[in-house]
Amino acid sequence: MAPPARYCVPGERLCSAEEATAGGGTYVRHGSIFASLAGCLQRRADGGGLPVVSVVRDAEVQLLPGVGAVVTCKVCSINSRFAKVNILYVGSVPLKSTFRGTIRREDIRATEKDKVEVYKSFRPGDIVLAKVISLGDAQSNYLLSTAENELGVVVARSEAGVQMVPISWCEMQCPQTHIKDFRKVARVQPQFLQT
Repeated sequence: MAPPARYCVPGERLCSAEEATAGGGTYVRHGSIFASLAGCLQRRADGGGLPVVSVVRDAEVQLLPGVGAVVTCKVCSINSRFAKVNILYVGSVPLKSTFRGTIRREDIRATEKDKVEVYKSFRPGDIVLAKVISLGDAQSNYLLSTAENELGVVVARSEAGVQMVPISWCEMQCPQTHIKDFRKVARVQPQFLQT
């Protein structure tokens, strides 16, 4: 198991200059290596020589959802106009912090947009594959779309708490109670399956 990340602040002494080479985000003074940034301490072996010590800002490590990225998110709440979600993964990479997103009614399906009903597409707790279509508004919400066959609900639980099985592009069924529920079901591509 990897040791927990060590965070440091500017001016903090990291080690002696004899133990390591100063990398990015550090400086040497009076025979010691100090942090010049607030961030995460990284120590890399340098092919037989002294290890390189550097400090990396969280922002440089953090992956951000970009326009066109396929994201995995969890539905938090729904109303008649949109679903609010928390973005958990970009592609197959888990995010360090949660980003909020919105799937508007008109972005749920590619066809018959005026007939779409949010509660027949998503329910709170559903895991959904969606695509980022814009970086959104002042509330820092990402606008997401499920208007492709590959996008939509990938995991949903029935009222009995059992994971439901997709039976068509718009329905899922509880294998225990056999009750059917409407969903905007994703036809998942193999590369997006979390095994």
